[in-house]
Amino acid sequence: MSTPRPISGASRRRVLQAGAAGIAALAAPAVLAQAAPKIRIGYWPVAAGLPFFAAVDRGYFKEAGLEVEPLKFAGAQQVMEAMLSGRSDGSSNGTGSANLAIGEIAQPGLFKIFCTNPSNAKFVLDEFIVAKDSPVKSMAELKGKKVASGPGIQNMTLCKTMLERAGATGAAVSELPIGQHVAALVAGQVDACYTLEPTGTVGRMNGTTRVLEAGVVAKYILGDPMAPWHGGAASLTSEFIKKNPEAAKKYIAAYARGIELVRTKPEEARAHMKGYTAIEGALTAEVPLASYMLYNEFKPSDLAYFQKFYDLFTEKGIFEKKVAVDGLIYRG
Repeated sequence: MSTPRPISGASRRRVLQAGAAGIAALAAPAVLAQAAPKIRIGYWPVAAGLPFFAAVDRGYFKEAGLEVEPLKFAGAQQVMEAMLSGRSDGSSNGTGSANLAIGEIAQPGLFKIFCTNPSNAKFVLDEFIVAKDSPVKSMAELKGKKVASGPGIQNMTLCKTMLERAGATGAAVSELPIGQHVAALVAGQVDACYTLEPTGTVGRMNGTTRVLEAGVVAKYILGDPMAPWHGGAASLTSEFIKKNPEAAKKYIAAYARGIELVRTKPEEARAHMKGYTAIEGALTAEVPLASYMLYNEFKPSDLAYFQKFYDLFTEKGIFEKKVAVDGLIYRG
């Protein structure tokens, strides 16, 4: 048996260098994986989520080198809870801003809003609907009636407050998933529903319901039918932004491409409601679209209306403390 030759200092250095290179090569896939994390975004099936739906379908996120996983939830409250628990990295437009604020109270610094979907009498999202042949002609005539509201604390609080301010005192308000609103009216289970698009369009197009009044939050909560109601928001968790600042910037830029598509080519964008909402085919051309406002487009008046909306929930005791809108906006 031959005796092993001792390794010289130079040889030892070459061995160590080769080993280090091998370890680096093995670690490279992990580094790449960290550079492009999967981004889990919660949404619920309302028309306001259109920019997100379009960005997913058109591959805007993929073109930015991102893997985005849409997570469908029954309501905005579930979207927020998923963010709180770490099961989601953000929300799409259409997610209730007040629901997000409750998450902020529970865990300060939870998220940053980078886009809202302001709606009003022109850019319609919110509305009260009744059966097509209902004798009810005004909001005040819902006094003492049975009214269903979309799910979650934001919808329920808004519905009750708007009915009160419209003179419809004594209305019995119950919570009901928006996908069941049209059927509940047709069956005579309720007299009216506070709902979100595309529900009103679905009922109108199939000849079973009609819109009693649209843009109701701007009118009854903000005091001006044309005021921007920032009722829904797209966001990313602060934890995700901190850990993945470059991915967050790329995600927001790709999302902004979806917004630009809705703004400039709305007819093309509408097709992307299919698979995400209850509306598809020829019906997509009938759905009213919300407006969209990116974080760098806010004016002082927009922040003031947004704050007025939040202050309602403080006044009603839903928020245990005042939530300052300005501190929740993404700053780039």
